[in-house]
Amino acid sequence: MPYTVGLFPNMQKDRVRACLPDILALLQKHGLKTLLPQNLAQDKTLSYDVCDTATLAQMDAGISLGGDGTFLQMSRYLSPLKIPVFGVNFGKLGFLAETEMNDFEKALQKLVQRDFEIEERSQQRAIVIRNGQIAVQAHALNDMVVAKGHFSKLAHLELKINGKHSGIYAADGLIVATATGSTAYSLSAGGPMVHPSLDVSIITPICAHALYTRPLIIPGNNLIEITAVPPYEELLLSADGEIASAVAENDIIRIDKNPEPVRLIRLNGRSYYETWQQKLMRTCGNEEAK
Repeated sequence: MPYTVGLFPNMQKDRVRACLPDILALLQKHGLKTLLPQNLAQDKTLSYDVCDTATLAQMDAGISLGGDGTFLQMSRYLSPLKIPVFGVNFGKLGFLAETEMNDFEKALQKLVQRDFEIEERSQQRAIVIRNGQIAVQAHALNDMVVAKGHFSKLAHLELKINGKHSGIYAADGLIVATATGSTAYSLSAGGPMVHPSLDVSIITPICAHALYTRPLIIPGNNLIEITAVPPYEELLLSADGEIASAVAENDIIRIDKNPEPVRLIRLNGRSYYETWQQKLMRTCGNEEAK
């Protein structure tokens, strides 16, 4: 039976659209069956099988073509099915990407030869409790963010960890990141870079209105609870950059470890420390990651 891969391309990127026919040709050259999302079915110039939600489970691996945002969207679909994934970077930094387009054929050769390792990364899950009922559920590989809306003032948020009061933050919001997500929004907000093998949560305030508020690193299996305190302002909960829910005045947001990890395909054997330096030293001339 041929090895089946699912491609998840960000077609808003010019380079992805330009490279997609070559990528499909390489997959065919190496004897790989290819599935693409159903919303590309109208393109009759490309040769592939359409993949609707019901056929996701046919994939042996998922490959994203884009930036970290594209990778996160793909992992959201495939992690519940235990399908391993890797990304081809067409974005700016691409912390989650395993390879660049220039090295894509080498990556395919390793994939065909089963010359790779599977690395599991912890995810988070969040629920919003409203009037005693679960109103919203979400999961994220990078981070959960509770932040003020577009037109609101400073947010006031109470943080509890394992049911114990930890503090009240006057800030634009709070980021709760995994170790994998430490290089995303949390890093921009002044959070630390954390090795992705560590099972931790990083709580980083956004533009906190107090000099003593600093990022906090806690065990990944701790239960985090966030609630708004007066004066109330418009708040939003987002998961990996996607808005999951508006947060009402008396809502309780609970964040803990998702028991289902994301399975990453590791092909190049590079150390994280080397990769971090390379990513952070990229010039700013590249296209923004989406």
